[in-house]
Amino acid sequence: MAVLDILTIPDERLKRKAKRVVNIHAVQPFIDDLIDTLYSTGKGIGIAATQVGSQHAIMIIDLSSTRDKPVIFINPELVEQIGEYEGIEGCLSIPNFRNRVIRYKQVKVTALNREGEPFEVETDEFLSVVLQHEIDHLNGVVFIDHLSELKQKIALKKVKKWQAELV
Repeated sequence: MAVLDILTIPDERLKRKAKRVVNIHAVQPFIDDLIDTLYSTGKGIGIAATQVGSQHAIMIIDLSSTRDKPVIFINPELVEQIGEYEGIEGCLSIPNFRNRVIRYKQVKVTALNREGEPFEVETDEFLSVVLQHEIDHLNGVVFIDHLSELKQKIALKKVKKWQAELV
């Protein structure tokens, strides 16, 4: 298992759309790496394959306090959405920047689990936001794409400052 590099804006690979997974068995090692990558951040609650440069339609979410209950979503689809909810979001691909984003309040998502079995999640508010955020990644959208051009520029500036501090 390995910790993968997380892409940050403005990396163009974050704009690529993920492709449906057809061979569940073939992506098992990648799923392990994606879980390790999520946990290595120490703070992330979700990660999409596109954030590490992969085009597999896979995302992992773990909202547990023990950080040991990853939920794997393969080929997730947003099939129902209701209402409106405004919350503050952050992103592993946009370090040091958080902002208010309007999302659907309630959603229903269908996906395959790690074994390839179909399941669905119907939820509201916080988990709803996390699911929409990660599905957006799989569609080549980062959360700042929902913001004004000015706020997008501020986010990019903060990421560049963060990157400069790493050197």
